[in-house]
Amino acid sequence: MFVSKMTLNQSGLFGQIDDLQDLTFIERPIRRSLKTAEEIDKLTVDENLNDIERAVYLLSSGQDVQRASVIVNLPTLVRQNPAETFRRVVPKVREVLHVAGVEMQLAAASSFLTVLQDDIVLIQTHTHSILQIVLLNLDHRETVVSNAWLETLLAAIDALPKETIRQEILSPLVSKAQLSQSVQARLASCRILGKVAGKFDSSVVKKDLLPLVRSLCQDVEYEVRSCMCRQLESIARGIGLEHTKAVILPELVELARDEGSTVRLAAFDTIINLLEMFDSALSPSPVDDRTRVIFPLVKTFCEKCFKADEAVLASLSFQYGKLCHGLSACFTEEQHLWFLEFYKKLCFLGLQHENGHCESQAYQLELENKYAMVRRNCAYNFPAMMLFADPNHFLSELYRTFSSLCHDPEISVRRTAAEGFHEVVKLLGPNVHYVHKELVTLLQDDSLEVLDALLNHLQETLELATSRGEGAGPENKLVSVPDLVPALVAAEQKAASSLRWRVHERLLHCYACLPRVVPADQIYFRFLQRMFSIITTNNVLPVQREAARTLCVFLRYNRKQEQRQEILTKIMQDLAQGRSYWNRLRYLDLCEIAMELFSKSYFCKHFLIQALELVSDPVANVRYKLCHMLPRLRSTIRLPTDKHLLQQLEFCVRKLLCREKDKDVVATIRKIVLELDKMEITEPYHKRHERDLLDQKKEKEEALLLEMEMLERQQSETKLVGEKHTDKKRRDSKTSLTGTKGMSGSTSGATLSTSAGKEMRKAKLARSRSLSGHPTTPKMSNSSEKTLKVKESGSCPGSGKSSMLAVNDDTIRPHHYSVASTSSSISPTPSTSSMPVLIRSNTSSSVDHRSNGSKDTQSRKLSVQRKSSSFGMQSGRE
Repeated sequence: MFVSKMTLNQSGLFGQIDDLQDLTFIERPIRRSLKTAEEIDKLTVDENLNDIERAVYLLSSGQDVQRASVIVNLPTLVRQNPAETFRRVVPKVREVLHVAGVEMQLAAASSFLTVLQDDIVLIQTHTHSILQIVLLNLDHRETVVSNAWLETLLAAIDALPKETIRQEILSPLVSKAQLSQSVQARLASCRILGKVAGKFDSSVVKKDLLPLVRSLCQDVEYEVRSCMCRQLESIARGIGLEHTKAVILPELVELARDEGSTVRLAAFDTIINLLEMFDSALSPSPVDDRTRVIFPLVKTFCEKCFKADEAVLASLSFQYGKLCHGLSACFTEEQHLWFLEFYKKLCFLGLQHENGHCESQAYQLELENKYAMVRRNCAYNFPAMMLFADPNHFLSELYRTFSSLCHDPEISVRRTAAEGFHEVVKLLGPNVHYVHKELVTLLQDDSLEVLDALLNHLQETLELATSRGEGAGPENKLVSVPDLVPALVAAEQKAASSLRWRVHERLLHCYACLPRVVPADQIYFRFLQRMFSIITTNNVLPVQREAARTLCVFLRYNRKQEQRQEILTKIMQDLAQGRSYWNRLRYLDLCEIAMELFSKSYFCKHFLIQALELVSDPVANVRYKLCHMLPRLRSTIRLPTDKHLLQQLEFCVRKLLCREKDKDVVATIRKIVLELDKMEITEPYHKRHERDLLDQKKEKEEALLLEMEMLERQQSETKLVGEKHTDKKRRDSKTSLTGTKGMSGSTSGATLSTSAGKEMRKAKLARSRSLSGHPTTPKMSNSSEKTLKVKESGSCPGSGKSSMLAVNDDTIRPHHYSVASTSSSISPTPSTSSMPVLIRSNTSSSVDHRSNGSKDTQSRKLSVQRKSSSFGMQSGRE
């Protein structure tokens, strides 16, 4: 069976080989060289010719490639020998351009522009010949070529003197602007007029250019009218305010009512760009003139575009913020409201189908794309519209609009809203909590493009969103965080699961602000383990390093000693002593980051020794990286304090020199040894001094963080003691045998010791029992035991359960807290210079509470002793 299968397979294979052998290939003659001998002879140039002669020869009898090479190198020839180049080469170039193709024409336009912009004196004498070539090729039949020569002329106008422009450019411009010329020539005349208007005085512009401007504004072709309309801005700035009001403004009003949409759009853009000039031009009553002239014009334009011209709506929506901001000073209340409502319509355009179009599916898709562009431009202009509407009225006027933009079905709209979110947060100020829901929505968006846009200013946005609100203090921050933390976690998971690792890296970089935004416990429980997971499991090195940096930031600003110790332990177990060499390399990366963030003493205490232990790592890559880090590790050691660390580092160097077998590590350690020897000698003093000052600053910050941690712990313990004291007091009041009246009268009974009577003595006995250290004891054995108990309780700072609680709590507290409590009891003043305001108020209240408690205790001791003595006297009498 197996042999038969082999036979079948072999027969099939041989059949395929036979089929290949049956193929016949068509033999074609193969050229052994790219050029024939005749072609090589044509391309050969005599080596004895100089540069000018060679250029003339190639332009006369060379091929197109050689001619193009000469034209490209024309600026070099002009710099080397301008006189001969203009006398012999430039005329040849002019002849060649008559029959040249598009590529050669474009190269010539670029070369002549370079020549005109060069600062060479001799060129001024030959400007006429150059400009003649440029003006001659403006009418080229190819639009690309004519536009290239036009750009050359426009760029050269800035470098040409006024007289040259007047003689060489303005004179032929009059004829080219006539209706008898082609549309292309008239379009070029419009752009040239706009360029030269800034070169002459207003009188020259008014006399020589304004007639041409009016003629071109009334041209029969809408392209010419639109092009001339866009040049009116530069012409208006050239002729001044009075002529602008008298000549330019009427033309703009007429063009804004043109039948062509592109002409109306050009007029609208020009009006917006000239708003500042109109503000001063329409004196002495600019507000009345603006209201009378510009507002009806703009309103009519907006309404017409919204109803029947969706193509212009995109440009209108893009300029809308600038328009409203420029005209806001002269608007009445009614006009202000109209523009704001029109903006809201644009923001919802296409979502509710205001225009009611119902045609083919292709047209509907195109219309939806236009509407999406309009909404995207509205999102771009939202900060400007907030200023226009007043941020204090955001909730009533613009919140619904902003929420719609953040929830828009189009990704581009949401991305644009995310890009400007930080501006909205800034403008809202104390009312930032209005948009907290939208911030969470954008963080949880399905598209990474939206998250990427939000990352540009995420740190600033988060800090503003969590530090401001209706109330001041940390309560507002705690209100904002619960929704933010799940959104941030979800955003990181979404970025990690995608292939766009740069977004993930940027998000981790933004996480460095979380210690200023999120409480330390939430960072510890929600983000730290994720950072370790990224460092040990992610496959992208930049993401791992950014996670290591974020982890170091979390460690630096964590204010709980137990959590910091757990983080350091996990770093050593998972990274420094990790099973994978990749994790041990990441530990060295983390050490480089720690040297930047922490002080030298902190780094040497927690990171240095574990880094030096990697000198015995079995993987050469780890030892190789450690060798490169040795100079930086040496710079963290301070003598004579860290002398033992220096000895350990020197031992590592000797070990590498003696026992290392890898050639790359050996070569590296030899270079590093020389560098270590030169560190103290070659380093300038000022750099070392700056580094020491920076390290001192880091040490001060770390000491301040430790002090804040101590104060926060003291505050929490004081609060806990107060709560326990209150609970025990409540229990005492519930378990006491006497009612509320007996408890309220205990204090007064201590002062009325002179009263007599058997019933009063029994009441005092009951009250003394209730104030004793064992309120649940039903009866007493004798008066001596009671007196002994009262004396023992009197030896404590307080009496009863409160005194026992204070003693037990002091034994449990750390040493720094007992010292602080002692100092607080000695000096009962409520203010302490080393405490923040918030902690200071809580501490002072605890001190006052303790002082009052001690006074109450003394009064209670006195009353108890009196009661016990009176009880003894009564028992003797009985």
